[in-house]
Amino acid sequence: MNREIALKIVLALVGLLFVVMVWPLVLFLREEPALSMMMSLYVTLGVFLLLAIRNPSGSRSVIAFTAWSSLVHAVVMGTQAARGMVDRGELIGVAVLALIGIALIALAPAKQRSGGVATESAS
Repeated sequence: MNREIALKIVLALVGLLFVVMVWPLVLFLREEPALSMMMSLYVTLGVFLLLAIRNPSGSRSVIAFTAWSSLVHAVVMGTQAARGMVDRGELIGVAVLALIGIALIALAPAKQRSGGVATESAS
């Protein structure tokens, strides 16, 4: 499978996963306001990931942010679960976020050259 097609599939899956978080966001709005605020960021990020499907190379920053923030979130949440600060069931989320981060880093589009390609002139 082509790397760009694989990236677009991952962007679509992660984008849809994040957008679907709008439902728990609405459910927890009054009960868990901090959780709702965090989910609102993921829902917004999901929309931008879906938009990135059209031009992954032009969306390197949002892809990199999603990858690295997912990894950092996984590390923090995993540490909290290991120390008993949050329920051990959160380890499922740790695995999902780590997988998202690793997949996006592995499939990230190459950095484009800023100067363009030099051409030789025929004399």
